[in-house]
Amino acid sequence: MRLSLLSQCLLAAAIVPCAWHSAQAQEADVCSNGNVPRPPVVNLRIDNDIFGGQDQGYSNGLQLTLVSPNLRDYATDPCIPRLAQWINSHLSALQPKGFEQRNMIGTFAQGIFTPNDYDRRDLIEDDRPYAAVLLFGVGYNARNENRLHTTQLQVGILGPAAMGEQAQNGVHGMLGIDKFRGWDNQLKNEPVFRIVHERMRRFAPEAHDSGWGWDAISHYGGSFGNLTTYANAGGELRFGRNLPDDFGSTPLRPAGENTAPIRESRNSYPQGAHLFLHFDARLVARDISLDGNTFRDSHSVDKREAVANFGYGFAWMLNQWKFAVARYHSTREFDGQKEAPVFGSFTISKAL
Repeated sequence: MRLSLLSQCLLAAAIVPCAWHSAQAQEADVCSNGNVPRPPVVNLRIDNDIFGGQDQGYSNGLQLTLVSPNLRDYATDPCIPRLAQWINSHLSALQPKGFEQRNMIGTFAQGIFTPNDYDRRDLIEDDRPYAAVLLFGVGYNARNENRLHTTQLQVGILGPAAMGEQAQNGVHGMLGIDKFRGWDNQLKNEPVFRIVHERMRRFAPEAHDSGWGWDAISHYGGSFGNLTTYANAGGELRFGRNLPDDFGSTPLRPAGENTAPIRESRNSYPQGAHLFLHFDARLVARDISLDGNTFRDSHSVDKREAVANFGYGFAWMLNQWKFAVARYHSTREFDGQKEAPVFGSFTISKAL
């Protein structure tokens, strides 16, 4: 398998307590814009193709997300640290205006991409490049009733500096698992960025007295940058008991990890569970993991401009905890790809 699940758990164990403590330090009863205050939330997401029963393509992803309470504004609200206030004061152009509720998210993520044959040392011209990316990001959510706008800025590094080879093969070596031998052919170091914007609308009929109900969430938007440039649209359907007051349970998209501003009271954490189905279609102009380096010669493949993915899963809410397990099937991303990608995702959320 790719980056072993053990290594992901060890990394998460090192990161989450620090983030947890930082988020707790920012909680205060004044953290409200006229609504009942909410605590911050920590989300940890792990993607791995081993969950999909195969071993190729997008092989592993790890993302940690810190979600602020509802904010009065992005620049002076005491719910967020001074560093975040300073960053926000320079990113006002990305912040939605004229909304009833708003919050902020911060992200740290690593993604690893590999070809199918782990044993070859030479350049595999007809398969996707070896690539790793390390990203840091800030995002802004703004909500009016059942409409949400979300914008994220992500910056980072692609290439050996993203430490994909060390993260993957280092742990494999300790555990006696076969190492991937072709990392010398990975994409070269390059600073990367993207701005992601999406607009969502939730249709939620009144639930039954027992708490059972369903909702539907549409989305459309896009990304711009040398990391990815695309336009996308799709939707999500959920059915279960005590559906959360958010905009989706799928973890792969902005605001898809219960990061939207919440209208419920602080002490309202309904216990419930639901199933979800998700669909997203994209027209892709650029994907650096397939197109290769922007300004230097590198390995690349002929990507397909029209791609889609279909996901399904289960989410369970217990007091301040939320767990989501999903499985995703994607169309082929480039000409000559032997199999359509399949991978799984596991997300843990905790309101602090």
